[in-house]
Amino acid sequence: MKAIRQIHAAVFVVAFLATLLALPPRLLAQSWSVQVDKVEPGDVEIEPAFRIAIYENLLVELAKTKQFIQVFRDGDHNASGPEVLVLKTTVQKYTPGSETRRAVTTVSGATKINVRTQLYGREGKVVLERAVDGNVRFFGGNLRATHNLARNVAEALKKSDLPAPALAAR
Repeated sequence: MKAIRQIHAAVFVVAFLATLLALPPRLLAQSWSVQVDKVEPGDVEIEPAFRIAIYENLLVELAKTKQFIQVFRDGDHNASGPEVLVLKTTVQKYTPGSETRRAVTTVSGATKINVRTQLYGREGKVVLERAVDGNVRFFGGNLRATHNLARNVAEALKKSDLPAPALAAR
């Protein structure tokens, strides 16, 4: 009877440890905070309102995911320490759209934005890099593309496996 209980306990411990080893990619991100830098226009002509809207929407969407402990603005003095990643966003392509054309035809007038997002560790090493798109094709204001873009960036980061804070510092 005691031997069976010991075997059950050992099997439980092994199963528990195997479960813990399978989970870390999703749990590791929760040990990070992120500082969102201002959006860089790159070589693209993009209105300042769009850059600001992308930045503000990134702050909101990243906070909604609850993936990071804290989401900091650019220049926040509290964003220090080895567990803070820096998100840099650079616009690669921008196609301004027309709300009127979208409303009339629904096949033209789309606003499209493509950005390169990079997560850096405190030592300046790139931890993650992605190209992400955002657009508004049918109904909605042109700035809706910035919301869709920010949501797609947050989703891409959530699906990514971030390294443990100790590993990224190397």
